[in-house]
Amino acid sequence: MPADLTVPVSPLAQGALSSQDEEDDNPFVAGKVLGAHLRHLRRSNGLALKDVAPQIRASISKISRMERGESPPREKDVLDLVRFYGVTDPDHLDEIRELLRQSQSQTWLHQYSDITPGWLKRLIGLEDSATEIRSYEVHLVPGLLQISDYTRAIIKAAMPHATEEEIQRRLDLRRLRQRLLDRATPPRLTFLLDEGILMRPVGGPHVIRQQLQHLHRLSEHDGVGIQIVTFEKGASIGPGAPVAHMAFPAHGPSELIYLEHINSALYLSKRSDVESYRHVLDELAVVAETRRRSRVLLEKAIEKFRSQEQG
Repeated sequence: MPADLTVPVSPLAQGALSSQDEEDDNPFVAGKVLGAHLRHLRRSNGLALKDVAPQIRASISKISRMERGESPPREKDVLDLVRFYGVTDPDHLDEIRELLRQSQSQTWLHQYSDITPGWLKRLIGLEDSATEIRSYEVHLVPGLLQISDYTRAIIKAAMPHATEEEIQRRLDLRRLRQRLLDRATPPRLTFLLDEGILMRPVGGPHVIRQQLQHLHRLSEHDGVGIQIVTFEKGASIGPGAPVAHMAFPAHGPSELIYLEHINSALYLSKRSDVESYRHVLDELAVVAETRRRSRVLLEKAIEKFRSQEQG
């Protein structure tokens, strides 16, 4: 360790992160916390990324990814770094090793790894650790709010040759993802839905009616806000693809933006990017119908599809 490096007071050593409950004990949370702590140690020692990379024979981009918690780091790399930063306290090192273990742990998601791309695995972990999620959806009901028959219709349209077993596994994965709605302390959820979602008969009149009834029931819960962005008011504001803003507890990065594409996703944590998309969501929230008025629009759409069923 260079002689001029000083050992910073560690949030880990102070126990600031040791009170996480089991709900927060997942590899995504642990990776974010570990990355944020590595950044804290580096900056406390007055070091830039370029100063650190040679210590583990890594590129600057690799160190940056480690600090963002984007992938489970190698134990040797982490321990070499923290020792370079001057961490020698056994308890502190044990807590870092525990975060490493958690970041590399196998969760229930592992059994679905063959049907879960990396960007979706990360989304599921982030949803599970978020304290607040606010999203804008353009074409489909958000995955967290989908009923099984609605999801089934989407899967069959996207994968016309899928077997019943393949479809069922994806339905099981979706249900497991939705468990966060039933937690004792779920994240606060706000969904801004494009009006077209209420008119698109995914699965036919019967399925979409049931899906809209499910949305109506959920909208009556205090922790779930559903607001409709009408064609008239949202045309000039809304982005052309789904976007979500996620806020997190004090440990790790406080917020990020999720941008969904057809077969991939982009995660943005740069302050200017977060502020830009957060501003878009703020504007959409202003022009969106109130929760009460949105329920009225849901009721009208439900009746329309009920009439089609009967006709």
